[in-house]
Amino acid sequence: MIQPFDDVYFMKKALQEAETAFDKGEVPVGAIIVFKDQIIARAHNLTETLNDVTAHAEMQAFTAAADFLGGKYLKDCILYVTLEPCQMCAGASYWAQIGKIVYGASEPERGFKKLKSTLHPKTKVVAGILENECSHLLKRFFVEKRNLN
Repeated sequence: MIQPFDDVYFMKKALQEAETAFDKGEVPVGAIIVFKDQIIARAHNLTETLNDVTAHAEMQAFTAAADFLGGKYLKDCILYVTLEPCQMCAGASYWAQIGKIVYGASEPERGFKKLKSTLHPKTKVVAGILENECSHLLKRFFVEKRNLN
């Protein structure tokens, strides 16, 4: 029997959040957090809207998930994010003790892998889920932004 709730299913939900960010003029990164096959947090970048460099999709999702669960640790949760987390978000995931991170597009210059950021030792990582779709949305955003300037 095929599980209807797999990494592709949830990454599509994160992509919907990224598209919302795109429509708001934010860098199109979306994130969701899943607990027991249930989405408990949805978020997208809000750095421009809130004028806050820390308002990344992952940070917004961590806060919403912790509020939902009533605790700061997300050990049994999965973060789905359309772009490889940066050093800040990787650090927050460490402190939240997120169980698993699944991301779409790699971030070869500012991603946690390039910067050798430390994740929690028990955090599992899956990369490249819907990578083309995630990358395409980011590229489209920056092409359109350059053409407006």
